[in-house]
Amino acid sequence: MSSLASLVNQSASTTLPPLILHPFADQGGPSKLVKSSRASLMMQGVLPSGESSMEDLDRTLLEGRYCEIRMLYYVGKDLMRWLDQCHEAAQRNSAASCQNLQMQSFASLLIENPPDSVREKLQKWGVADYKAIFARALGLNALFADAPERTDLSTEFTRHYYRYADALFQAWMQGQDHDPIRPGQFDFHLYASGEYSRLLEKGWMES
Repeated sequence: MSSLASLVNQSASTTLPPLILHPFADQGGPSKLVKSSRASLMMQGVLPSGESSMEDLDRTLLEGRYCEIRMLYYVGKDLMRWLDQCHEAAQRNSAASCQNLQMQSFASLLIENPPDSVREKLQKWGVADYKAIFARALGLNALFADAPERTDLSTEFTRHYYRYADALFQAWMQGQDHDPIRPGQFDFHLYASGEYSRLLEKGWMES
């Protein structure tokens, strides 16, 4: 019986703290992103540029890219907070104490192998390329302690920030030796901050 119980315990997943994402859009952010995308297409000749000069289009493109950087930075703040909580939970878990589970271990879980319910929720939210979004958000947080001001960033970095963010994420992942997480070892839930607040209120009212 003890061997059977041990087998069950090894196969059962441990529930991690919930991942809570807060609203992160700047005022006028969605509009800037749309204009930036259109400017990029105009600069490539896909859309007619009308009376807009290349300088005007480039300025609009950079405004949108900076908006993306800020949005990703704040997503990364939520992710870093959650990764730290997961690391603490793993250290308290006797079944996981023999593994070298670091924040990078849980980052890989989130990006490469999230629970089906989390993947389905992200798709429902319209977040198709969540792997790139989360990786770049973590990469930017590995570099910046606070959301950078526009004047703190070079034009080159702003224009091609996604390439730098991808490289920063890879450097962060390689910066700490860590063990991979076994399939099914951990489970977690994803919530928007408002959704999670409503769940808490409902729990308080029913208690």
